[in-house]
Amino acid sequence: MTTHDPELWPEFDEMTAQDVAGPLWDEPVPLNPRGPLPAFPVDALPAWLGNMVSGVAEETQTPVDLAGCLALAVIGTAAGGRVTVTVRGQWSEPVNLYTAVALPPGNRKSAVFGLMTKPLLAAEQALIDLTAPQRAEAAASARIAKAAAERAEKLAANADPEKLAGLTAQAISLAEAAERAVVPVEPQLVADDVTAESLTSLLAQQDGRISILSPEGEIFEIIAGRYSGVPNMGIFLKGHAGDMARVNRQARDPQYIENPAITMGLAVQPDVLDSIGQIKGADGRGLLARFLYSKPESLVGYRNVTPELLSPDTAGTYAKTLGGLAVTLAAWTETATLTLTPEADAVLLAYQRVTEARLRKDGPLAPIVNWASKRDGAVARIAGLLHLAAHPEDAWTRPIAVETMAAATRLGDYFTAHALDVFNAMKADPAQEAAHTVLTHLSETRTAAFTKRDLFRAMPRSEFPAMGDLDPALDLLEEHGWVRQQPPPPRTTRGGRPPSPRYETHPRITPAA
Repeated sequence: MTTHDPELWPEFDEMTAQDVAGPLWDEPVPLNPRGPLPAFPVDALPAWLGNMVSGVAEETQTPVDLAGCLALAVIGTAAGGRVTVTVRGQWSEPVNLYTAVALPPGNRKSAVFGLMTKPLLAAEQALIDLTAPQRAEAAASARIAKAAAERAEKLAANADPEKLAGLTAQAISLAEAAERAVVPVEPQLVADDVTAESLTSLLAQQDGRISILSPEGEIFEIIAGRYSGVPNMGIFLKGHAGDMARVNRQARDPQYIENPAITMGLAVQPDVLDSIGQIKGADGRGLLARFLYSKPESLVGYRNVTPELLSPDTAGTYAKTLGGLAVTLAAWTETATLTLTPEADAVLLAYQRVTEARLRKDGPLAPIVNWASKRDGAVARIAGLLHLAAHPEDAWTRPIAVETMAAATRLGDYFTAHALDVFNAMKADPAQEAAHTVLTHLSETRTAAFTKRDLFRAMPRSEFPAMGDLDPALDLLEEHGWVRQQPPPPRTTRGGRPPSPRYETHPRITPAA
C-alpha cells in the first residue's frame, strides 16, 4: 500500500478531499445586485407625525414604510389643491402625491390604514356637519327659485296679449335664476373604488380635490380598463400635475376643473406593481413616473406577538393636528404659495445638480429616466408637506426652512432606491422571480442537495404547474453560482424512466451551525 508524506505533498489531502466533495465553489452572484433597500426615514418627519408612524408600526407589527408613506398621503389629502411650492420662480409644484407600498397579504395593511386615516374621516364628517345649514339653505333657495320660475312660466303662458311681453321677460329671468342656483354636495375628502368618470365628477363637485386611500390596488385595474375595456388614465395624469381638465360627454353636463388635485395612498401586493408596467401607455404617458414607490420587507414570521400599543397621547395629538389642518384648509377658496429660504433653495439646487448628472446615459438613474426626471419636483412637494406638518397653524406665513428641505431630500433618496428596485422588477426576466422563489425555499429548508423531482413536489403549483417550469429558475440559479447540476449516473441496460437530475447547493445555503 502506497503512503505519502504530508510534509512533502501537502496538496495531496486537499486534492483528495476536493475529489470527494466536488470542485470548490466560487462566491455566488446575488440575484438582485442592489442589495437591501433602505427603511423609511421616520426621523425626517415632524415629531407628532413620526411618533404616530412609529407607534402604528409597532402596534400592528408592520414595516414603518407603510405608515410612513401613508403619513405623507394624509397630509397631501388635507393640503391638496390648497397649497403649492414655488421654486426660484421657475416652476411650481402642488403638494398632492401618489404613493404605492408593496406588501404581500397578511401584513395588516387594513389596520394601518384604519389608524392613519381615521382623523381624516372624522374631519370629513365635521365638514359635513359644519356645512349642513349652508347646504339646507341653498337647497331651499333652489326649490323656491324653481317653483317661482314654474309659476311665472304658467302666468306668461296664459297671459293676455298686452301683458305677455312683461310676464315672459319675468319668467325668463326667474328661469335663469333657478338655473344658476347651485346646491353644494356634502364635503368629501377620501374616495376608494371609483371609476375615472366618477372621479372627474367628484373633482368637479369637491372644488377640484379628492384623495384615494386604499389598502388594495383596485384603482390600477380601473385605470387599466376594468369597466371600459381600454386604459383610462387621463384624469389621473392631470390630477397629479394640476393640469386643467375639461370634459364634454353626451347626456352629461360639461365638467371643468381648473387645477385638479388628486392624492393617492395605496398599499398593493408586490405582483400588482409588476403588472402595472403592462398597462398600455402607462410608462409612455408618464403614469408610472408619477408614483413614489416603497417595497419594504415583510415582517410576517418575525413579528412580536405582544407589541407595545399605540399611546393614546400620540394618537390624540395626531388626530387633533391632522384634523385641524384638514378642516382649516378645506375652508380656503384661494391657493397658498410656499417659498423657500435661500438656504433651503441652495439644498434643493444641489440636489437638482446631482439628479441631472445621474440622468446621463451611463448614470445610475438612466434606467428610470422618466421617473427620475420628476424626482426634484417630488422632493419639492414632500418639502411642502413636511413644512405644513411642522407648522400646522401658520405654515403659509413662513418660507420652507433648510432643515425641512434636507429632510425632503432624504425621503427623495429613499424613494429613488425603491423606484430602482420596482422598475428593475418590472423589466426583469420572469425567470428571476421564479429563481427567487426557489432560492428562498432552498435557504429556508437548508437543502444541501436535491433532485429536480423532489423540488417540484415541494414548490407551489400556482407558480410551477409543470416540472418543466423549474428549468428557467434552475438555469438562472446555476448561472449565478447558487446551485450546480451533478453528472448523471451511468445509464443501465434495464431501461425505465431516467433518473431525475440531481443538484447540489452552494455552502452559503447550508452554513455550518
